[in-house]
Amino acid sequence: MLSYLHVKNLALIDDVEVEFGPGLNILTGETGAGKSVLIGSISLALGKKMSREMIRNENQPALVELVFSVENEKCREKLERLGCPPEDGQMIISRKITGGRSISRMNGEVCTAAQVRQAALLLLDLHGQHEHQSLLYQEKQLEILDAFGKEALGREKDTVKEAYVRWQKLHRELTESSRDEEQRRRETAFLEFEINEIREADPVCGEDERLEAQYRKMSGSRQILESLSHVQERTGYDTEGGAAAQTGRALQELTRVVQLDQPLSQLSSMLSDIDGLLNDFNRELAGYMSGLDFPEETFYETEQRLNLLNHLKSRYGATIRQVLDYAEKKQEELERLYNYETWKKELEEKTAAAEKELQEACQALSRKRKQQAKILEENIRRGLQDLNFLDVVFEIAFEQTSGYTPGGRDKIEFRISANPGEPVLPLSRVVSGGELSRIMLAIKTIMADKDETETLIFDEIDTGISGRTAQKVSEKMAVIAKNHQVICITHLPQIAAMADSHFEIIKKVENGETTTRIQVLTGEGSVQELARMLGGAKITDNVLSSAREMKELAQVQKNTSVK
Repeated sequence: MLSYLHVKNLALIDDVEVEFGPGLNILTGETGAGKSVLIGSISLALGKKMSREMIRNENQPALVELVFSVENEKCREKLERLGCPPEDGQMIISRKITGGRSISRMNGEVCTAAQVRQAALLLLDLHGQHEHQSLLYQEKQLEILDAFGKEALGREKDTVKEAYVRWQKLHRELTESSRDEEQRRRETAFLEFEINEIREADPVCGEDERLEAQYRKMSGSRQILESLSHVQERTGYDTEGGAAAQTGRALQELTRVVQLDQPLSQLSSMLSDIDGLLNDFNRELAGYMSGLDFPEETFYETEQRLNLLNHLKSRYGATIRQVLDYAEKKQEELERLYNYETWKKELEEKTAAAEKELQEACQALSRKRKQQAKILEENIRRGLQDLNFLDVVFEIAFEQTSGYTPGGRDKIEFRISANPGEPVLPLSRVVSGGELSRIMLAIKTIMADKDETETLIFDEIDTGISGRTAQKVSEKMAVIAKNHQVICITHLPQIAAMADSHFEIIKKVENGETTTRIQVLTGEGSVQELARMLGGAKITDNVLSSAREMKELAQVQKNTSVK
């Protein structure tokens, strides 16, 4: 659950901290006090875009911090799979916004907005002021049905998606292959040219590297020969000062006297080894230098071959291996063009088989969806009856899309008759804003029982309702709060009376600046706020008495209600 919220330097909020509790957390206050800004800040922490004008003091950063206590084991496992495991049972999400940039963190580590959004889907479900309007869109309705039947539909949805990918690939290839005769001739000629160019060159893997080394050696042969000649002069026998000649003479001198003193034999042996090494070195050097003597024609041929290989690599691949692979791939394309009609017929047969497989998968998914739709219909109907739609008729109608999609071919429509004698019509044609809010609340209640999301947030779910309906909504909110943490902004005293934790949002003017403050209401403070919501500006003893009675009755209702 969301246990702590800290908002700093955002709109009317200078610095506010809230500690939420389990069950039903209610936020009330005068219009414009900043209730929606407080809830909206949660969306900001979870990656929602924000206008720079929202920053209260542009010289300081805005900050939103959320602390979640993660108690659900499945939720904890999913967070670990996302790479953001809770620490000591907590997830801390923060977002710091300065001018045009922001930094998000999870448990102190910098992360992307996408990572935060993924984690947020597991931690809470936020229902904004206008989200119920999304119920009017058929795409949203199908999304709700699929979420409701997630476990039952999972295998069929995966099968459809895989079949769609296979069919789409073949279908695209078949569409792109529909060429006229002149186009085929042009493509054939071009492929033949490319393949022949590669085959005539007959490149061999590693040949380019070997030639490049050889070319560098031949290009630098003059400089190499000049340097090696100097080396040979200083180490050989041909000049008076050569190391080999000098060593040889030194060895002769030492040999004449070695018999006169036995220890000289060791020195004579060492000098003999040096003389042998110099002899070997000069022989190897002479051999290497003789290899540098090559005809000008050999250099020219090497250069031309290397240029040809580099030309092929510039056109067909970065390496000889890639050039050869390119030729092999183009040969396959050429074979298809040579045997175009046969190839196209085979492709048409494969595409037809893939489409049949996709069609059968879509039909299987549709059958399962219709089974789940019947269950969802009944659940929503019962939920709406609990919310004072006493004679409601609710149906989910199925149609077929014009083409295939990765999610099948189903297009659904929520239809309702809210009153006896009225025809069953699409939501968009019959419901008011208040009715739409109640339908969304019924759906949220059902979906809350289907997943592990611990926290549900409602920003003014009570739009357009009052009286007996408001009482029903308050009872439904209390029921949801038995198994979930619920955070709700409301203007209705019936809902506020059900609060397990009640917070008042207050707008104050201090030192010429307007700021939002929040305070926890307990006991008489909560009754006073209910009285304000009931009686407006003037709170009489009768209004206070009504507020106190409403609070007591709400507590009785909460204690006796059974989910």
